[in-house]
Amino acid sequence: MNTQTYRAGIIGLGFIGAGDQVSGDALGQQVSDLGGTHFSAYTNHPRIQLVSGSSRDAGRRKRFAAKSSASTFERWQDMLAEVELDIVSVATYAPFHAEIAAACAERGIRAIYCEKPIATTLPDAYRMLDACKQSGTLLVINHNLRFHPNCRRLRDFIARGGLGTLTSLSCQWGAGRLGNVGTHMFDVVMMVTGKKIEAVSGTLDLAGKPDCRGPQFHDPGGWGVMRLEGGIKVMVDAGDYSTIFGGITFNGNKGKAILKGGHIWLEVQGSEAEEWPHPEDEPRSMELATSELVQALDGTATFPYDAAEAVHTLEAILGFHASHARNAAWVDLPLLGEDREREVLSG
Repeated sequence: MNTQTYRAGIIGLGFIGAGDQVSGDALGQQVSDLGGTHFSAYTNHPRIQLVSGSSRDAGRRKRFAAKSSASTFERWQDMLAEVELDIVSVATYAPFHAEIAAACAERGIRAIYCEKPIATTLPDAYRMLDACKQSGTLLVINHNLRFHPNCRRLRDFIARGGLGTLTSLSCQWGAGRLGNVGTHMFDVVMMVTGKKIEAVSGTLDLAGKPDCRGPQFHDPGGWGVMRLEGGIKVMVDAGDYSTIFGGITFNGNKGKAILKGGHIWLEVQGSEAEEWPHPEDEPRSMELATSELVQALDGTATFPYDAAEAVHTLEAILGFHASHARNAAWVDLPLLGEDREREVLSG
């Protein structure tokens, strides 16, 4: 049995990074509603030692230090230079992901656990992939539904033909924000179906809803249709001021499955309706991702999520922006020409 301890640091000591409820209050969200935090995932793992954290905010550094024995730094560059680390979480706003991830890779950090979306532009996303490939760094993107036991169970159920042949999907959520919220939804659509997004027809919601992360961000929601491999259509309903409860419906010719918040409701012809609540004996999604990250560092298992898939998720989001600019015309993926330079101003 491997007993090696891995040393971890967190860059960005806010809501998802350090489980900082003061930061959560500013966003109107509760830490308890998350599928874990980087802080809890590391402190709950017996073979990870959380040794350092970095934040520009003095209050966040103080609160982080009060609940850990880790060192703190105002500048992440100083933390990377002065602390020996195996794993680094990048829990900052998305526009900073590429610079930080590339710097971590260049310093030989063995694994980077980065928040979603992977970046705000495709060039930045590919910069991250290339830097990690060159250094041999494992890049993990926190699309946490990928690690939810029920999402994996549904993936396997559909792959076995449990719903028959997939015919269509319906994807909806409130609060808009294709980059920050839609990234989870689009990613899990591809993960559960095993199919990539081939084209997008979309209209952005330009109601002008203020972004909870600040005026420098503008991440509209929208409506549209995505075409998966095999021609399967995914309807998207995600207006900025929508109050609809988020979920994804997977329709097959033998039944349907509804995914909401990690719970699954299943209706299959000839069978009793089922509900799959989150298994109480299973770890939370971020804890499972961290355990699989450790196994990958040990060399005992291959990490099950290629970060290149997160780039494809970002490309689908940017596809909505490109399609909107063409009056909802279909836009094929991968994006070409000027569309590859588009940016989604997600926090």
